[in-house]
Amino acid sequence: MQERTAEIIPLPTKRPARAPEPLWRDVLGEQLRRKRHDRGERLADTAERAGVSPQYLSEMERGLKEPSSEMIAAVAGALEVTLVDLTAAVVDELRERTAERAAVGNQVGLSLVA
Repeated sequence: MQERTAEIIPLPTKRPARAPEPLWRDVLGEQLRRKRHDRGERLADTAERAGVSPQYLSEMERGLKEPSSEMIAAVAGALEVTLVDLTAAVVDELRERTAERAAVGNQVGLSLVA
């Protein structure tokens, strides 16, 4: 009589859903809006000094546009912030959000193990 062994087929594991990584343009827009609000300025005032339309600046702030470096420089200048400082603020925010996502992912992983 021949022995039969069952084949073990691993079941697919369902990974917890992770929020998508934030886009650079989204964080840039948030930084621009925060800096404008900190100055107590209206959208139209900042846009006029930057030489862009209020609609375009609004779209930048909402992360709907991929502005050129010239446009970013114009808005940064209107807000009296350097490109280096603005870029550093965006990078810091991205790093903070990445660390938060990793921490949440680790907590989910640990709770599944327990």
